[in-house]
Amino acid sequence: MAAASTKIIDFAAERALAKDFLSNFAGPRGEPKYLNILQDVANRKIRAVQIELDDLFHYKDADDEFLQRVTENTKRYIGIFAEAIDELMPESTEAYVVDEDRDILMTQRVDEGADGGADGTDPLQKMPPEIRRFFEVYIKAFSKVTPLTIRQVKASNIGQLVKISGIVTRCSDVKPLMQVAVYTCEECGFEIYQEVTARVFMPLFECPSQRCKLNKAKGNLILQLRASKFLKFQEVKLQELAEHVPKGHIPRSLTVHLRGELTRKVAPGDVVEMSGIFLPMPYFGFRAMRAGLVADTYLEAMSITHFKKKYEEYELKGDEQEQIDRLAEDGDIYNKLARSLAPEIFGHEDVKKALLLLLVGAPHRKLVDGMKIRGDLHICLMGDPGVAKSQLLKHIINVAPRGVYTTGRGSSGVGLTAAVQKDPVTNEFVLEGGALVLADMGICAIDEFDKMEESDRTAIHEVMEQQTVSIAKAGITTSLNARTAVLAAANPAWGRYDMRRTPAENINLPPALLSRFDLLWLILDRADMENDLEMARHVVHVHQNLESPALGFTPLEPSVLRAYISAARRVVPSVPRELEEYIATAYSSIRQEEAKSNAPHSYTTIRTLLSILRISIALARLRFSETVAQSDVDEALRLMQMSKYSLYSDDRQRSGLDAISDIYSILRDEAARTNSMDVRYAHALNLISRKGYSEAQLKECLEEYASLNVWQIHPNTFDIHFIDA
Repeated sequence: MAAASTKIIDFAAERALAKDFLSNFAGPRGEPKYLNILQDVANRKIRAVQIELDDLFHYKDADDEFLQRVTENTKRYIGIFAEAIDELMPESTEAYVVDEDRDILMTQRVDEGADGGADGTDPLQKMPPEIRRFFEVYIKAFSKVTPLTIRQVKASNIGQLVKISGIVTRCSDVKPLMQVAVYTCEECGFEIYQEVTARVFMPLFECPSQRCKLNKAKGNLILQLRASKFLKFQEVKLQELAEHVPKGHIPRSLTVHLRGELTRKVAPGDVVEMSGIFLPMPYFGFRAMRAGLVADTYLEAMSITHFKKKYEEYELKGDEQEQIDRLAEDGDIYNKLARSLAPEIFGHEDVKKALLLLLVGAPHRKLVDGMKIRGDLHICLMGDPGVAKSQLLKHIINVAPRGVYTTGRGSSGVGLTAAVQKDPVTNEFVLEGGALVLADMGICAIDEFDKMEESDRTAIHEVMEQQTVSIAKAGITTSLNARTAVLAAANPAWGRYDMRRTPAENINLPPALLSRFDLLWLILDRADMENDLEMARHVVHVHQNLESPALGFTPLEPSVLRAYISAARRVVPSVPRELEEYIATAYSSIRQEEAKSNAPHSYTTIRTLLSILRISIALARLRFSETVAQSDVDEALRLMQMSKYSLYSDDRQRSGLDAISDIYSILRDEAARTNSMDVRYAHALNLISRKGYSEAQLKECLEEYASLNVWQIHPNTFDIHFIDA
C-alpha cells in the first residue's frame, strides 16, 4: 500500500505550490506579476488570467516534474490554479459597474446559505465554484517551443498542452455555451446545480433533494436561465499551411474550440499559432452507434498568436521606433523602401514605387452625408510573359499583413465575393466570404486577370469602387465589407503586346474596369543590348548566390517594412488650398492631351483626378507629413506618365526623334506655352521624367545646345535661359 501511495499525486500540495507561485512570482521590474493581474480581475478590468509556462520554468520552487505534470495533464491543473486563485482573490479597490444578474443573484445565494436555507448534506445543492468565478484561467505554452503541424499531433498527445500553427479557414458565430445549469424545485424551492462539462448534457427533471425524497414528492424542476452560467463559445477550423503539406497530399484540418475571452480573436484567412489542450470528443446519438469506439478530436485553445498583425494592431517595440525615426530622416527613403521590395527582381523601379504606395494607401474619406470615397489604390500590371509580374504579386502578399492570392482561371465570381453554404454544426444557410471579403483591410492579388470569364470579372466592379459585396441569395440579402486594394496582373489580348494594334485592342479590358484602376502599368519586353546584358548578369548572380547583388545599401526586411508602413498609415495628410489649382490644371491638361491623341492609351475620367490625390497623399504619408507638397503631386503625375512609358518610347522611335532632340522640343514648347525665356531646372527635370527620360539625358541635351548657343545655363542652379526668342 505504501509503495502505491508514492505514485499518487497530492493535489493539496500541488494547489499550495500553485498558490505560492501566484503569490511570489516577480515580473521583470520586481513587481508581483500575478497578484497585480488578480487585482485587475477583482476590479473587473480583465477576465482572463493567463499563466505562462515560461514563468513556471523560471520559478525557483517549481521543479521539472511539476512542469511536466502541468503540460501532460493541463485540464486538471487549470482547475488547481483556479482553486488557488479563489483563495488568493483580493477585494476590489476601485468602483466597477455591477452586473445585475450575476452580482445580485450571488449576494442572494450567499445570504440564503448563511440562513441555512440550503441543506448542507445534499451535494447537488452545494454551489459549484464555477458559478462564483468571474475569471477564466488559461495556461500558455512555452514561447520558445517550435509549433507542431497538424500531422505531427498524434494520439499520444491527448490531454497534453500542444502548440500548433496553421491558417484559419472557417469561424462559426459566437454562441453561449452552458457551464452550470441552475434549476429551482416547485415543491421545496431549493436551487439545484448541475455542472456541464461536455457539449451536450441531459437536463434534470425530478428534484433530487433530501426534502423531496423524504416527502416522496417528485418535485418538478424549472431551468433558471438567468441564474445559470454561460460562456462565450466559438468553433474554428484550422488548416495546415501549404509549406507543411507533403507532396501529393491534401492539407489536413483540425477543429478548435475557443471559449470566453479567446472568442472573436481570429478571422478566416489569418495565419496563427495556437496553444491548447488536445482532447477527444466522443460521438453522440446515432453517430456513436456507427463510430463504435472511435472518437473525434479537437483542440481547446489556451492562447492565440498572430504571425502578421494588422496595421492598426501593430505595436512598435523600442528599437523599431528608433529604426523608423532614423529611416524617416533619410532623404532617400522613398527609393530605398521601393528597392527593398523584391530586390531579387531586376529593374522595375517605378513599378516597385507604385506597389509601395499600394501598401501605404490613402485614408478613407467619409463625407458629411455619409458618402464614402475609397482610399485604397488599385493597380493592374499588364505585360509580356516573363517580366516577373507574378513574382511581384507573391512578394507583395508576403509583405502585406493581410493578403489573399488567387488566379483568374481558378476563381469564379462566387469564389471572389461570397458563397452560400450549409453550416455543418447548425444546418443553417450561412455566408462564406470569398477572396475579396477575406482580404478586407488588406490586399487581394489576382493573377491571370485576362483569363477570367467576363461574367466573373463583373463581380469585381462593385468591390473596386464601393468597397462592398452585395448579396441576394438563398433568402440572405446583405452587404459585406470588402475594403481591399486590388492588385491584378494580366497579359495583353494576344499573349504578347502587338505593336501593330492600338493600345485599346491590346489591353482588351472594358473601360468601366480600366477607369477603376489608379495605375495601369504596361511592361513591355523589348530587346535592348545593354539592358539585356545587365539583366542576365543579375539573374545569374541571384541563381548562384540565392540573393540579390549589392544595391548600395542593405535592403529592409519585410518585418521592418511592415513596421514602417504601419507607422506611416497613422498619418492623415491633407491637401493645402494653394495646391488645388495646380492639381486641377494638371488634370485638365491630361484630358486635353488625350483628346488630341488619336488612340488613347487610357481612359481619363474624374477617377483619374481622385487617383492623383490618393497617390499624392500616400507619398506624403511616407514622409510622415501632415500636408501634401507639390513634389508629391509631381511624383504622382510622373508615375501615371511612366506607367505608359514603354508605349511612348515606341512612339518616339516611329517619330524618328532621338532623345536629345525630343528633350529640346519639350523644353522649347514649355517656354513657348509660358511665354517666358527661362525654364527652371527642377521644372525641366519634372517635364522630361514624365516622358520617360533620365536626368543624365537632360544634362547631355543642355550641354549640346549650350555649345550651339541656343540657350545659357546657370553655373549653380542649371536653370535654362533661351538666347533667341
